[in-house]
Amino acid sequence: MSTELDSQSPPGASPPPRPLPVHAVPEGAVAWSGEKLEAWARTRPPLWVPARTRPLHLLAVVPGGLIVGFWLANFVELPAALAALVPLQLVWTLVRPEVVRFSAPVLMLLLAWYGGSHDVPTLVGGVAATLTWAMAEIRLSKRRLQRQWASVAAEGVTAKVPDEVGPLRRGRFLMGFGCLLTVVAVGVLSSVSGWDVATDRHEVTLVGWFVVGWGLTSLLSGWLGRRRAAALRGTPVPVLRVLVRDGADGDAEVFAADDVEALRPLFTVATEEWYDDDADADDEEYEAEDQNERRDAGEERDALLDAVQGVDDDDDQPGPLREAVLYGVPHDGAEIVIVSAAEVPAAETPEVTQETEAAEGGGTSAELVVESSSGPVRPLSDRTVRHRAAAQRARAKRHTVHEELRATAVTESRARLGDEPVSVRRWRAGWADWAAALFMIVAIAAVALYPDGLTRYVLGGVLGVFGVLTLPQMLTWRITADRSGLWLSGWGRHRHIEWDDLATVRCAGSVLTVDSRRESFQVWSVRAERWRWLERKLRLVHPYERTAAEITAMWRDPALRPEGEYRGRRMPLWPLSVVLAVGWAAVLVLVP
Repeated sequence: MSTELDSQSPPGASPPPRPLPVHAVPEGAVAWSGEKLEAWARTRPPLWVPARTRPLHLLAVVPGGLIVGFWLANFVELPAALAALVPLQLVWTLVRPEVVRFSAPVLMLLLAWYGGSHDVPTLVGGVAATLTWAMAEIRLSKRRLQRQWASVAAEGVTAKVPDEVGPLRRGRFLMGFGCLLTVVAVGVLSSVSGWDVATDRHEVTLVGWFVVGWGLTSLLSGWLGRRRAAALRGTPVPVLRVLVRDGADGDAEVFAADDVEALRPLFTVATEEWYDDDADADDEEYEAEDQNERRDAGEERDALLDAVQGVDDDDDQPGPLREAVLYGVPHDGAEIVIVSAAEVPAAETPEVTQETEAAEGGGTSAELVVESSSGPVRPLSDRTVRHRAAAQRARAKRHTVHEELRATAVTESRARLGDEPVSVRRWRAGWADWAAALFMIVAIAAVALYPDGLTRYVLGGVLGVFGVLTLPQMLTWRITADRSGLWLSGWGRHRHIEWDDLATVRCAGSVLTVDSRRESFQVWSVRAERWRWLERKLRLVHPYERTAAEITAMWRDPALRPEGEYRGRRMPLWPLSVVLAVGWAAVLVLVP
């Protein structure tokens, strides 16, 4: 679909940003661009200061920090509660620099006090604490400058956050998760004194204090985010006109007001749109009926296209560029509210617009999207921007190759299904699932069986539960199609979806998903890792792609559906889980 402005754009040019209605722009709001924007951009921290944290970063530093903590506790004889400050210091450097300015000097004093004759460990620890302290102070100072320059750019124009932003929900999950972690860790620490093995008690004590610190950190992060988000709703806040789009990773990307080509994103922020969950029963019934009608009209078509095309999470492209207004002062760690134009203009969705306006008394909410930040603002460095641009180009290239393979798979699948009628058709776990399961089993065994004593049973138990809940579906999943619909393997009895109730059959990345329009149906999915570079090199089509293409072809064309009725045995998955659990428990006990 294209608007009138799009049709006037020259060939090869990017479409113009979606316009924001005039009534949604606060009076006097300034476009964020020019010298004031450049001044803000120059306050980004240097590359060696960690300002953007991903889960992979934490997975990299936490094990190393725990190893150093174990070494300090065993050889330097530092108490476990104090040795836990080492991995926590690394975590705080990445996610909570506000804490580092207090924890770094405390850690240096403790190392000097308990170091004694261990000059080298004390020196190394002091240098590391000083480095993290410097990183935190630089990041906090840059944050302060960003806040000042953004306030100057707003030129004193303020406005109240729109009511559509909804109630304050920021930080609830982090605070609840932090409380849960803290309570569980304190419970483990309180029981440590009853154990006899000193080494295991020492290691578990250190890990327990680390989990306590992690829980308190999560609690602090949730409280700070909630406090900053509440400040936006209290009084009028500075506003700035910008451009925004949904990034390939799901976060909102914010650009300068004059960057209509989307060349340089300034920062990213995770956002969420508020929906009223407290509507009365009549409204819920109306929305459910309306949702089903829309699915009949459009969602099945979109799901069908997704399945045929094999929509890939890794190949997602950014959304269209839209005009927007920022409420709040953008800086590293800030909370903001974004009021932007809708991705699909109201003129292109007449039915939805008319229904929305009738329900809201002639409003124009269909033209706007009001989102509040669900995570902190994270500025983008020049190097990060270059890497993101290169990754986007690589995704586009991969997408082109996969489109060719998927088109071939669809053609071959339809030809195979139309060869001759059959009673039922089956799809089951194949080489991709078995390879992924074998890799998971080897990884679990290598990690869980390496340590000795209590650590093996604790770690092995956690990994064993994960394996028992994952491997049965991965090894023995099955989809059976007959004339009535699809039969899906499950933990209990098989689940059934009639053809008319089918809503989604898609292969998104490495996940095969089947869903029904019935509200009571839980999404069925199975996952197997894939090596895209190998698929492109060998011109192979992943089994999930073929499965989604064949089921979609039968869903779309009733003439391709099987003629019989499935009456076979429908074995649940839970017996295999019991067998795996018993076998893994025996391995933990018997393997020396």
